[in-house]
Amino acid sequence: MPEASHPFQRLQSGLAVLIAKTPPGERLPSEPELARKLGVSRATLREAMRTFEGQGLIRRKQGVGTFVVNPTQVIESGLEVLESIETLAERIGLEVSLGDLLVKEIDADELEAKALEIEPGARLIQVSRVIQAENRPVAFLVDILPEDILMPSDLKSGFTGSVLDLLLKRGNPPLSQSYTEIRAVAASTEVARALEIQRGDVLLMFIASLYASNGKVIDHSYSYFLPGYFRFHVVRSVGPLHTPSWAAPEQERRS
Repeated sequence: MPEASHPFQRLQSGLAVLIAKTPPGERLPSEPELARKLGVSRATLREAMRTFEGQGLIRRKQGVGTFVVNPTQVIESGLEVLESIETLAERIGLEVSLGDLLVKEIDADELEAKALEIEPGARLIQVSRVIQAENRPVAFLVDILPEDILMPSDLKSGFTGSVLDLLLKRGNPPLSQSYTEIRAVAASTEVARALEIQRGDVLLMFIASLYASNGKVIDHSYSYFLPGYFRFHVVRSVGPLHTPSWAAPEQERRS
């Protein structure tokens, strides 16, 4: 391993020892004090601390400080079946709750109109909320749906935070599948504020389109997860990839 990486490794090792020795709920020394003690810049210190926050070992509160937290249960799931956070948490006995909820009517911009296969300017419902576990935010979810699929009145009572569970319980329209893109992203100001983390911290983001059985997209969503609280996996078959004829390059189809 390159010699230049050793100082950062030593920094992470030093932080790991400090965190292990600090009782849960206690605050770590301030960033300037820690940076002086460990002989690094504050920028380098913050970069190293993001690793431990992603693992769920510390929690940074803007303007307050950095706190050691209790080890948390990890919500683990395969990606083959779409399930809500509430369903996954119930399976492992972890209590989750709905945090801040914002429901508003918006006009479809070009991006959302394309995603939902509707005309720009069409009325949509945007449902933004925070999901909490063990007294802290762990996920920030945004669902955008046409008004004929979901109305604000549908969320006035009994809404636990899962649009998916609400649609499944209602049964109309019947759902078929979800196409999901997975990215690692830096938290924007809005998302960082919702999750009580630092802007720029790395999150796992799902961008999903939920399809009804008639092939129509009825929900376009953005889900942001704290990495230390979620673990996703996929089961893959081993063997040659057979590309469907419709997915083959145009030149290959003509040959």
